[in-house]
Amino acid sequence: MEDPVINEFNAPLTKNDPIPAAQAPLGTVLPEDLPAATLADLPEKLREGAALAGWTELMPVQAKAIPYLFSQKDMMIQSRTGSGKTGAYLMPILEMINPFLAATQALVLVPTRELALQVANEAAILCKPTGVRSIAVYGGVGYKEQLDAFKSGAHLVIGTPGRVLDHLLRRSLTLDHIHFLIFDEADRMLSMGFYPDMRRVQYYLPKQHPSSYMFSATYPVQVLNLASQFLSKPGFLNLSSDHIHVTEVEHVYYKVPGMDKDRGLVRIIEAENPASALIFCNTKQRVNYVTTVLQRFGYDADDLTSDLAQNAREQVMDRVRKGTLRFLVATDVAARGIDLPELSHVIQYEPPEDQESYIHRAGRTGRAGASGTAISLVTSVEHAALMRIAKAYSINFEERPLPTHEDVERVVAERAISLMESELRGRDKLQTERMQRFMPLIGSLSENEEGTALLAMLLDDFYQNNFHPQFVALTAPPNTPSEHRSPSSVPAPRRPHDRKRR
Repeated sequence: MEDPVINEFNAPLTKNDPIPAAQAPLGTVLPEDLPAATLADLPEKLREGAALAGWTELMPVQAKAIPYLFSQKDMMIQSRTGSGKTGAYLMPILEMINPFLAATQALVLVPTRELALQVANEAAILCKPTGVRSIAVYGGVGYKEQLDAFKSGAHLVIGTPGRVLDHLLRRSLTLDHIHFLIFDEADRMLSMGFYPDMRRVQYYLPKQHPSSYMFSATYPVQVLNLASQFLSKPGFLNLSSDHIHVTEVEHVYYKVPGMDKDRGLVRIIEAENPASALIFCNTKQRVNYVTTVLQRFGYDADDLTSDLAQNAREQVMDRVRKGTLRFLVATDVAARGIDLPELSHVIQYEPPEDQESYIHRAGRTGRAGASGTAISLVTSVEHAALMRIAKAYSINFEERPLPTHEDVERVVAERAISLMESELRGRDKLQTERMQRFMPLIGSLSENEEGTALLAMLLDDFYQNNFHPQFVALTAPPNTPSEHRSPSSVPAPRRPHDRKRR
């Protein structure tokens, strides 16, 4: 079996294949094929940290990725959650941080507070023999512990983009001495809506480009675009398979109760948060029903069926061509001839009535040099039909657990806090003074069920009005037209080193 090839191109390659330069959207530098590392190859302090963590050997992602982080060349690394990627970037960074310089030298951006705490806990163990100080920073909690860590000279900062930006604006955190920048689970960061905050954080980076690394389970168009903005001519290291497959389609299915499939679809959309999706149903009646459900839940969705009036069809198609419609629900017949080159997801609300139609549906995503995801919602009966499709076309389906209500609550809470903190950052002193009038009311409302229902209603309206309408704009490539104004259009702060000294 051949080792994974290292490159930044979009075509499936083995290391003996020629590399077509025309398929190099992110640069043309191809790092030399570095040999894998072993635990014995690491410096003594890192081996001590690994022993404290209970590691007896390096995981595959660590063995392959560690040499490239030590080489300090920008890299895009494709690796699935749970593969050991946290250790892959922590160990080289800990070795290259100067513990005698009381300044932040490495920044790890993560999508959620849970991941920030997970990375920070792992860093705390690995850091013990090195003298490196680390801190997790995220929203929804007080600032004191984070401020104290910065005053003590935290070397490694692990945080969500919104709270990191808060500290940069407060000048409690500076990135003047940063040498390493990590984007962990970049695809999830975009799905959380962090793009504007990430762009604003970029203005605080030093002029000398820090060594930057992006870890992501998939590389759809939106993540490739993000890489082009933050990384300099990166190489690509795939650790998800034996070959490079940036242009692959993930085949995923969820088992859902037959009577609760519509609510299951909503929970999947909220958790996956696709940039755009073509949702297939087998009948016109089902298309109309699913479209109504999505619209009632506040999603930007429209339907396309064969009996749609010509004027209405043209209106829908106009939005499709402009890329301003997020969810298009359609039958196979109505979707014929529609080409969506940057479609991130195909969702099959029900398996097709004939097996070949699955291939046509799934083939709508994963085009134009990007990866895509084909999701199927199946009941127990439909699961058997999907497995027959898998056998007929040798498709390796991944089953994912249906997100629970609690899962959705957690992800929505993360996004809401991020959005509200962003709004708060934009308020001037007079606006901040004005909102103090409501502090006593908030206290009294939170004391009873009727009051908390009012607060929940306000939060729900805020979330729906500020997250979903802007999601396409937040993840769109530069210069892409959008009907919505993105927070990223707000003028970014000047770099600290650009300010005139007095």
